[in-house]
Parts: sequence; C-alpha cells; structure tokens
Amino acid sequence: MVAELSLVEEWIKMADEDYLWAQASLREEIFKGVCFATQQSAEKYLKAYIIAHNLSFEKIHDLKRLVEICIGKDKDFEELAEFAEYLTPFYIETRYPGFIIDITKVDAKKALDATEQIASFVKLKLQA
Repeated sequence: MVAELSLVEEWIKMADEDYLWAQASLREEIFKGVCFATQQSAEKYLKAYIIAHNLSFEKIHDLKRLVEICIGKDKDFEELAEFAEYLTPFYIETRYPGFIIDITKVDAKKALDATEQIASFVKLKLQA
C-alpha cells in the first residue's frame, strides 16, 4: 500500500530545498553548510521513499540505517550504501565544535554529488 502522495511530495520538496541550500552554501564557500544541508537533503529523500511504501519509519539521522530500511523493500538501494556512509557523519560533525575541523571544497562537492545520486535514484524509484 502506498502512502498519501501529498505527504511524500512534501518530503521531496523539502529535500529539494535542502539541496538548493547546499548549492547556495557552496557558492558562498560555506563548506560545512554544504555538507550539513546535503546530509539533511539525502535523509529526506530516503524518508520520502520509506513513507511512500509504509516501511518502518524511524526518527533517525543515520543514512546508512535508512538505506537498510529501503533495501528491505528494494535490494537496488544497495547502490546507495557508499553515498549514505559518506554523508551520515555530516549531521553532527558539521554543526558542533570538536569534530571535523576542516571541510574542503572537494569534500563539499563530493557531498553534493552523493546527494544528487540519492535524489535521482529515489525519485526514479518513486515514479516506478
């Protein structure tokens, strides 16, 4: 059974907005901001899929765990494991002192690419 479409669309819209926030942060060279916003965006894309398929919804920020939940429905999500692993630490480590000290433009671009991969994959799956 598929959940109410409007709720899924809201999650996608918010994920898209976070992605735009990440792009704006890159233009301003706020690399920690890029990484945090991409993690948030990826999280929302994955949760949109989870909600669309009425899977076990967990209020967590661990993208690896969210991908595992999606794999329970569709093994193809294994393709996203590496991207999820890269992005997961940015939820905490970009926001508080004492964690990642230096995030470079290369790191930020890699985070954008990882989120773009997750976004396009999830959107394609939701259209199927």
